[in-house]
Amino acid sequence: MNPFRWPFRAQFLLGFLICAGLLAYAIFLQLQMGLEPCPLCIFQRIAFAALGLVFLIGALHGPSNRPGRVTYGVLAFIAAGVGIGIAARHVYVQMIPPEFGATCGPPLAFLSETMGPFEVFRTVLTGTGNCGNIDWTFLGLTMPMWSLAWFALLAAWALLVSLRRMR
Repeated sequence: MNPFRWPFRAQFLLGFLICAGLLAYAIFLQLQMGLEPCPLCIFQRIAFAALGLVFLIGALHGPSNRPGRVTYGVLAFIAAGVGIGIAARHVYVQMIPPEFGATCGPPLAFLSETMGPFEVFRTVLTGTGNCGNIDWTFLGLTMPMWSLAWFALLAAWALLVSLRRMR
């Protein structure tokens, strides 16, 4: 069965289910395997949740005209683009040798109590905590590398689905 021949709603629902599955797996790793997320991991989760929400709303709405579909595709692409930026920053932080001290700062709870939301976001993305630790790999790739790949795939999926010719 070719997923490119599925209706728009089913294709966007697939995007939502992938995001939900990735978030569920991240929560499983945290709660069952004891892998504590760093601030950049949390921001990636938020980006996956936002992307999944766009996919879900697009699937529920199922616009029948091209401009509506393109709008959902662009919104999903933007959400995925934010995720790509966060995941790329996380990969960069992990690839810097530990002696250079690339980390992402104190725990997010502490930052939230002592700073405003924009300062927290800026502090985390400038890289100062435990984001440089590599606690999990699969096929030689770290979790942020997998997140980056999934964000890129989902961004491409959103554009392909929304820009394809309507029947």
